[in-house]
Amino acid sequence: MQDILIPMLIIGAIGAVLGLVLAFAAKVFEVIEDPRYAQVHNLLPGYNCGACGYPGCQGLANALVDKETDDVRRCTPSNQDQRNSIVDYLASTPGLDGETLVVRG
Repeated sequence: MQDILIPMLIIGAIGAVLGLVLAFAAKVFEVIEDPRYAQVHNLLPGYNCGACGYPGCQGLANALVDKETDDVRRCTPSNQDQRNSIVDYLASTPGLDGETLVVRG
């Protein structure tokens, strides 16, 4: 019985220590994503056609939030109401840096 109990305790202790190290590392290296990425993506039509020149709607949403482009009209399948919603949202919602964005619709 002792032949099995000691290795089990050692492996259990190693697992507990490694689990604590991973939990600590997860907190220290946590990446907080700007919630505007998801919201702008949800406001786009969702066709993922690439007509805007970006790889799908998520690519355009990232470009708008990251200030790579300021022209919502690049999304040709969207209608004017969707574009206005995106412009209004970005103008009224600050990001993690506290800055609001100005985009053309």
